[in-house]
Amino acid sequence: MKDALGDRPTLLLVDDDDTFRTVLASALEKRGFAVTTAPDVAQALLVAEANPPEYAVVDLKMPGPSGLTLVKRLKELDGATRIVVLTGYASIATAVEAIKLGATHYLAKPANADEIVAALHRDAGDDTLPLSVTPLSVERLEWEHIQRVLAEHDGNISATARALSMHRRTLQRKLAKYPSKR
Repeated sequence: MKDALGDRPTLLLVDDDDTFRTVLASALEKRGFAVTTAPDVAQALLVAEANPPEYAVVDLKMPGPSGLTLVKRLKELDGATRIVVLTGYASIATAVEAIKLGATHYLAKPANADEIVAALHRDAGDDTLPLSVTPLSVERLEWEHIQRVLAEHDGNISATARALSMHRRTLQRKLAKYPSKR
């Protein structure tokens, strides 16, 4: 759906970081989008159900339900909605889930407005991307494994801790840390 003036594509921006959301919304407005913002999944659903957006930029980790919940619902509302998932907690498991649920692309933070706009318009993968020759660190492998098991248990911390034979508090501490870069 076009905005009230009928000439700009609508974009829903969902991120719990007020400063980031405000700055990114301004940058996306300057790039021709009619931007509506929301700080969490619940408020985003109210906006989207009233007027499904053509584009969406969704943070993965927010208070309450994760951005994956919103990705799924946005695709149910309008299968043509192009969605980019942003996260500071990038993992292979969540990237795969985001794409399975209908996201167009998945970007690790920090991502700038130009990268986001490019991702919104990408229709195919990039086979020229260089492959890393450095193996992942043990810490990063652990993070990836935890994220995969967490996704398998629909984000349920207690069930994930049981599946990993780990104390729930230990798992919560590990999840509160940022993953290692490699």
